[in-house]
Amino acid sequence: MNALPVRLSLHDGRRCRREVSRRAAGAMLVLLLSCGGCGGGSSSNSGTTQDAGASQGKAATPTVLNWTYPAYSPPDAWEWKLPSHMPAPRVPANNPMNAAKVALGRYLFHERRLSGDGTMSCASCHEQARAFADGKDRPRGITHVQHPRNSMGLGNVAWHATQTWSNPVLMSLEAQIPNPVFGTEPVEMGVNDSSVQEVLKRLASAQDVDYPARFRQAFPDAKSDPLTWENIFKAISAFERTMVTADSRYDRYLQGKATLSEQELRGRQLFEKAECTQCHQPPNFDDQFVSVETTTLKVRYHNIGLYNLNGRGDYPKENTGVEEITANPADMGAFRVPSLRNVAVTEPYMHDGSVATLEEAVAIMAGGGRNITSGPRAGDGRANPHKSPLVRDRGLSAQDRADIVAFLKTLTDETFLSDPAFSDPFRKDAASRP
Repeated sequence: MNALPVRLSLHDGRRCRREVSRRAAGAMLVLLLSCGGCGGGSSSNSGTTQDAGASQGKAATPTVLNWTYPAYSPPDAWEWKLPSHMPAPRVPANNPMNAAKVALGRYLFHERRLSGDGTMSCASCHEQARAFADGKDRPRGITHVQHPRNSMGLGNVAWHATQTWSNPVLMSLEAQIPNPVFGTEPVEMGVNDSSVQEVLKRLASAQDVDYPARFRQAFPDAKSDPLTWENIFKAISAFERTMVTADSRYDRYLQGKATLSEQELRGRQLFEKAECTQCHQPPNFDDQFVSVETTTLKVRYHNIGLYNLNGRGDYPKENTGVEEITANPADMGAFRVPSLRNVAVTEPYMHDGSVATLEEAVAIMAGGGRNITSGPRAGDGRANPHKSPLVRDRGLSAQDRADIVAFLKTLTDETFLSDPAFSDPFRKDAASRP
C-alpha cells in the first residue's frame, strides 16, 4: 500500500497538503498552459491567459483560458445511456470506466473511514437528495472550521471543464478529489502525514467490505497492490462520472415525453430573452461544458456583482475568486458559473452560500447584482467595477422572475435524486450492494 505521491495541489487557491503561495499557484497555471496537459491524457489543452497587465502599462482584463481539444477516442466501451441532446463526456485515457471500479467508487464516496478521524466521507458534504450539495451555506470539516465555499452539486461533473468554484488548475476529477481529503486550509476530511498510511490500513482490514478484492477487480492490470491513494481517487472519479442528471421534466419535454405549463414555457422564453443563456447554456446550463464533440472552449469566470466593499470592487478577503490564483486585479470576485440542473434543491446559492432562496438568486441576477445596504459587507455590487458586462438590470417584473423560477424548477431530476445506484451502500435499507 502506497501513500499519495507528494504533488502540488490547490483547492480553490488555498493551500493544501503542501502550502503554496499565490504566486506559485499562478506559476503552476502558466506552466499548465504552456505544457498543454489536461485530464490524464483524455484531452490536450493549450491556451493563453488573456491579461493585459500592468507590465504593459494597460488596465488588467479578466483572465480567459482558451482550451483546445484534439479528436477523442474513448478508452473504454462504457454505455452512458444519454438522451440525444447530451453527447458523451470525455474520460481520461489512464482511468477507463468499468463496472467494478464504479461500484468501488460508490463505497469510497460514502466511506467515513477515508477521513483522518473516521467520521466524514465525501457524502457528508454531497447529499443525494440535494443533488449532491448539502443545504448549508458553507460546510465544515472534521475540525468544525467552516469552509469559505458553498458545496457544489455533483450532477454531470463528467462534463465540467474545471472542477471547483475558482481554480483553473483543477480540470479533472482525479486532480480535484485529493484536495478535500488532504486540504489544510481549511481542513475537510483531514488526512495528513500522520494518518495517510493508517487510512489505507483501515480500508485493507475492513470487515464489512472486502476492499482488497474490490480493488483487484477494479484495477485488474495493477502490477502491485492496487489499494493505493491514486486508485482511490480514480475509483471515486469513475463513480462521480456516472452521476448523470438528464431525466428532468425539461429533458423529457425535449424528447416529446412531457409537457410544460404555460408559466414554465413563458419562463423558458424569458430565460432566453434575458440572455441568461449567455452563461447558463443547455444542455448543462453552465458555460464550461466539455464533451466528446468539443474542439475548443473559452473558459471564463465571472464577477456577478455580489459585493463591492468600500466601493472599490473588493470581495471579502477570504473569497476573492480567481484573483487568488492569478493575482490579476481584474479577476477580483470572478467565479465559475454553476450548472442550474437541479437548482431548486441545491439552496443556498452563490459561491459563499449567501443567497438563501432561488427567488432571491433570480432577483439578484435579473437586477444586475446585489446591493447590501448595511453591515460590514455593505456596498452596491451592481456598481462593482469588475462586474461582468453580461450581468446587468434586465428590467424584469416580479411576474417575469416568478416565471423564470417556474422554468428552473423543471430542471429538477427526481430520478437522479433517488437513484439507488448513487445511494449509500452502508445503509441498512440500501439497494443490494453491487
